[in-house]
Amino acid sequence: MRLVYPTDESIGYLSRRGTHFGKAKFYTVITLEDGNIKDVQTIQNPGHSGGACGNAVTNILSLNPDALVVGGIGERPALGFLQAGLDVFVDRASLTVQESIKQFLENKLEKLDGRGTCSVH
Repeated sequence: MRLVYPTDESIGYLSRRGTHFGKAKFYTVITLEDGNIKDVQTIQNPGHSGGACGNAVTNILSLNPDALVVGGIGERPALGFLQAGLDVFVDRASLTVQESIKQFLENKLEKLDGRGTCSVH
């Protein structure tokens, strides 16, 4: 399973999670196999100016994820991911990717149904 985490650091699973998924400096891609980290990649976010949140959706989908884990997300991108068939999970508490992976594996994260979590988008 490939999980994508928006991050503002490039130090693998120790990276602090980004607060705004589309404006995060990096995407940390975690490949899990049998509940263990098999691979970690850090990809620089190409940005989403000009195409607004639609470009952020496209950027993340280009990483071929099975799920996206965010701290919050607007209505439009949440709907875009739903329409693309990508599961989006919300983790409002974990500071690092490592902490959030544990929460994900313990099924403690909320899975979104296409609705956003914030009203600023």
